[in-house]
Amino acid sequence: MSKYDDIFVAIGVLFIVLLLILPISGWALDLLQILDITISVLVLLVAMYLKRAVDLSSFPTIVLVLTIYRVALNVASTRLILLQGKNFQGHVIRAFGDFVVGGNYVVGIVVFFILVIVQFIVITKGAERIAEVAARFTLDAMPGKQMSIDADYNAGIITEEEARRRREEVRREADFYGAMDGASKFVRGDAISSIIIVFINIIGGLIIGVLMHHMGAGEAAQVYTLLTVGDGLVTQIPALLVSTSSGIIVSRAASTSSLGKDILRELSQEPRALMITGAAILLLGIFTPLPTISMVLVGFLTVALGYMSSRATPRKEAEELGGSVPSGEAPHPGENVPSPGTMDISDIITTDTVEVEIGYGLIPLADRSQGGDLLERVTMVRKQIAHELGFMLSPIRVRDSVLLKPNEYVIKILGSEIAKYEIFPNRLLAMNPGMVEEKIEGIPTKEPAFGLEAFWITEDQRETARGLGYTVVDAPSVFATHLTEILREHAAELLGRKEMEMLIEGLREKIPSLVNELIPGIMKEHMVRKVLQRLLEEKVSLRNLPLIFETLIENGEKTSSISELVQKVRIALKRQISESAKSDDGYVHAVALSQALEEKLMETMTISEDRKIFSINPDLISKIIDAIASSLKKVMEKGHYPVVICSASIREAMARYVIKNIPKIQVVAYEEMADDVKLKIEEIVNV
Repeated sequence: MSKYDDIFVAIGVLFIVLLLILPISGWALDLLQILDITISVLVLLVAMYLKRAVDLSSFPTIVLVLTIYRVALNVASTRLILLQGKNFQGHVIRAFGDFVVGGNYVVGIVVFFILVIVQFIVITKGAERIAEVAARFTLDAMPGKQMSIDADYNAGIITEEEARRRREEVRREADFYGAMDGASKFVRGDAISSIIIVFINIIGGLIIGVLMHHMGAGEAAQVYTLLTVGDGLVTQIPALLVSTSSGIIVSRAASTSSLGKDILRELSQEPRALMITGAAILLLGIFTPLPTISMVLVGFLTVALGYMSSRATPRKEAEELGGSVPSGEAPHPGENVPSPGTMDISDIITTDTVEVEIGYGLIPLADRSQGGDLLERVTMVRKQIAHELGFMLSPIRVRDSVLLKPNEYVIKILGSEIAKYEIFPNRLLAMNPGMVEEKIEGIPTKEPAFGLEAFWITEDQRETARGLGYTVVDAPSVFATHLTEILREHAAELLGRKEMEMLIEGLREKIPSLVNELIPGIMKEHMVRKVLQRLLEEKVSLRNLPLIFETLIENGEKTSSISELVQKVRIALKRQISESAKSDDGYVHAVALSQALEEKLMETMTISEDRKIFSINPDLISKIIDAIASSLKKVMEKGHYPVVICSASIREAMARYVIKNIPKIQVVAYEEMADDVKLKIEEIVNV
C-alpha cells in the first residue's frame, strides 16, 4: 500500500460530492457504474472470506460512502436521461434495459420492485435487527470482557502489550456493531430513495418527452421508463450486493473461518442427513411428474456427498483424538481408538508455580466493576517479590473454587496447598501488635502472616480500635500481606526452570559474555540453579546476578560442591548482606557464638547430601537454639534488628537450625561483613 492512500481516498470522496453537481459524459457514467458494481462484488467476496467481523472494521464507513456514491450516480444518470432522451449514450444502463429485462419496461419495473422489496424487507430489515441486537449484547458484555482481560494481565498470563491489544479489540468490536446498527439505516434509506427516484424519473421523463420533445405518451413511456428502470437496476444490484455483505458480516458472530468453509463443514458434518435427503430427491424424481433427469442428478450428487462425508468423518475424529487412520480407510469395529483423555494430558500435568483459589464470597474483591482490587494487589506482590528476590516469578493464577468456604482462600505452590485462611470482605482486621491489653468486640482470629492476635471488626469500630493501639487493615491487605510472606518463605521453591530461563535470558541481554562463559562450559544450568536456590533459602537476593556469575566463573572449576560455591558467593556479596543486616541506626546488632561453642560444633560437623550439618545430641542443639532465641529477644527489645553471627566454616549448618526454628532471622559469617560495616556484638551464646 502507498503512503498516499489517505490522499487518494479523500480525493475520491470529494469527487463523489462533485458528481452531484458537475455534468459528466455517457462514457464516464459507464465507467463509474462499472466501478460501483466492481467495488460491490469485492465487498461481498471480502465479507464471505472474513473470519471475524471486526477484521473489516471500516465496513460501516464503506456502506456510507457507497450509498452516497450510488446517489451521486443516480443524479448524474437522471440528468443525462432527461436531457438526452433517445440520444442517451449510457451503454451500461441501455444494456440492463435491453438485455436484462428484454426491452420491456413493464417487466423491468416488476424486476426492479422485486429487487427493492427483497433488499428492503428481507435483507436490510434482518441485517438491521441483527446489528441492533449484536450492538446491545456487545455493549452489555464489555465489562465482563474487560474484567477477564484485567484478570489475565494481573495474573501475569498475558503481557501489558497483549492486554492493551485485547482491550482495543473489545473497544473496536463494540464500536463496530454500534456503527453497523447505524449503517443498516443507510442501506434501508438507499432502498427507499431508489423507489422514489424511479417514480420521479418516470414522471419527469413523461413530462419532458410529451411536452418538450412532442413525443407520444406510449413512446415517451417506452424511452424514459426503460432507461429509468435500467438505471434503477444498475443501482440496485450493487446496493443488493452491499446489503447482502452487511447481512453476512453481522450474522457470522460465531464463525471461526471463512463462510465457504463454515457452510461446507457444518452442512456435511452429518452424512446421514445428506444421504436421506438425496434418497428422497431420487424417489421424487422417479415416482412423481417432476423433471426426472434433474431430480435424479441432484439426488445422486447429494447421496455421493453424504457417502464421502461418512468416509471422512472417522478419520477426522481419530485425528482430533490424537490418533491416525490411513487415507481411505475407516477403523473397523472393535479396533482400539485413542482415548479422549490423551488430548488434554498437557493440561493435566501442567501446574502453576503459584496458584490462589478463592471462595465465591471473595469474587467481588477480584471484580473491578464492583470496586475490587485483589488482582491489582497480586500484581503488586509479584513486582515487590521480584524487586526483593531479584527474579520474576511466574504468573500467579487466581481462580474461584466451589470446594472452599465462601470467604476462604488457599495459596498453593507447585500444586500443593501451603496456606489457607478465611477473610471477611465487609470487615476490617484489627491486629494486636503485642502491646494492647484491652480486647475489642469482634470475631477473634489469628493474623495469617505473623500469627498475631486479631479481631474482625466493623467499619464503625475502626477509630476505636486505633485508639486502643490496634493496627487496622482491610481484607485485601490481609490477603496481600499473607501472600507476600508465603512467597518470601518459599522463595527457593519458586525458582523453577522457567524462572531460571527468564533470569538467564535477562542477564544475557545485558552481559552475554558472563552467561556464555559460565553455562555450560564451567557449570551446567541446573547446578547454577541449585546455588541460587540455596541463596534464596537463606534470604539472599539475586539482584546482583552479574557478581554471582563472576564468582561462580572464578570458583566453578575449582570445586563442584554446592556448599562451597554458596559460601564463596556469599562472601562476594558481603556488601549486600551487610546492608540487609543493618538496623535503623546503621549498625549490625549481632548475637555471636562463643569460641568454645564454635569449636565444639565444628568437631561434630559432617557433610550430608552436599550440605553441612551437625551430628550432635538433639537436646544440646535445642539448648543452643533456646539460648540464641533468648539473646535475640533481648536485642529486639532494644529496638534493633538482630542477626546471628559465626565463622564461615559453621555458618551453613548453624543457619539450617536457626532458620528452621526462628524464621526471618539471618545467620551471617564474620567474613560476610563489609570492612567498613559497624558491627556490634550484643550477646554471646555459650552452652
